[in-house]
Amino acid sequence: MTAIRITEDFSAETTTHACDLPVESAMGDRRVKLDDTTLRDGEQTAGIVFSDEEKFNIAVMLDEIGIDQIEAGIPEMGGGEVEVITRIANAGLNASVLGWNRAVPSAIKASIDCGVDAVAISLATSDLHIKTKLFKDRAWVLDSIRKSVAFAKEHDVYVSVNAEDASRTGLDFLVEFAAAAAAEGADRLRFCDTIGLMEPFRMYAAVKTLIEETGLEIEMHTHNDFGLATANALAGIHAGATWVNVTVGGLGERAGNASLEQVAMSLKYLEGQDINIDTTKLYDLTDYVLRAAGRELSPSTPVVGNSMFSHESGIHADGVLKNPETYEVFPPEEVGQERRLVVGKHSGGATIVAKLRDRGIEVGREDAQAILALVRAKSSKLKRALTERELFTMHADYMEKKETT
Repeated sequence: MTAIRITEDFSAETTTHACDLPVESAMGDRRVKLDDTTLRDGEQTAGIVFSDEEKFNIAVMLDEIGIDQIEAGIPEMGGGEVEVITRIANAGLNASVLGWNRAVPSAIKASIDCGVDAVAISLATSDLHIKTKLFKDRAWVLDSIRKSVAFAKEHDVYVSVNAEDASRTGLDFLVEFAAAAAAEGADRLRFCDTIGLMEPFRMYAAVKTLIEETGLEIEMHTHNDFGLATANALAGIHAGATWVNVTVGGLGERAGNASLEQVAMSLKYLEGQDINIDTTKLYDLTDYVLRAAGRELSPSTPVVGNSMFSHESGIHADGVLKNPETYEVFPPEEVGQERRLVVGKHSGGATIVAKLRDRGIEVGREDAQAILALVRAKSSKLKRALTERELFTMHADYMEKKETT
């Protein structure tokens, strides 16, 4: 199998590899960590509400797959939010538990009181937000982030500083903002592409500059407004970012965030990372979260959707039957899925033979082609694929007619 790896200068490098070891890591010993914000940004998706029990269950499932950090919610909201975040923070999970906050000491204290070991301190950095949302100036922003980080570090917690609307922030001021936070002990900077308007080349350049100028660890927080959330996250990783903020199923405001499934499997198969994620549980996790959100898992969802491992085209199905690697980049079992051969208009004889053989029925090439013609005609008439029962009935009818003629 041949893969294309993009190097730091964006030149293409061809690598030959086996399916279970796709590429040599472009990142050396640097391991990328995943911070899941399904319980915060995911639940901020318009119209989505998780029950407290669902939030706790999701946190446990995230911990079981090996997520590094769980952004559990916003303690400042009070009420049930505080109760469930406190429960998660004190559940003895292996993952770090982080509370999200405005850059206000009282809000940060609400997180600390829940027992979290990490806090995110979020503050807008673009002039658009500063002037038209906050009605402040850059000096006020710098002063606020200094005071907030200093307050949090007094309580001995890990601090992520979130630069909201970083992608529309002048790079000089973004560096100044990051440096101010770093001076007070901030542990990392979250680069927030708040409205998803970055593209990978600009993202790479911005993140690389931030790391070179500040020395801070960078976390990618990318939105999918232009369908580039995962691509932008990977670009930031190539530039040196060590964290990615993700959501299960790509939930999040508007078009959503970078999805946990896509980022995890991209790190493993496109970047050669030895990720600390039990990918076999990704389908069950995604299915649970989307059901809790009142949504369905689309068949065409990358990585875990049913169509990822469903084959109807005769050429594709024949190839997969001979060697699954011909049309599957990784085995379905690796993400908790299963392979499906679909019987329909575009099927080939190999699918008919394989499906019938699964039932202990052997058919020759001539009979398979005759049954295939019937399958295609019926599928076209019904405008859908056929069920296995319909195929077996069709075979029985065909054989009965053949024997009487």
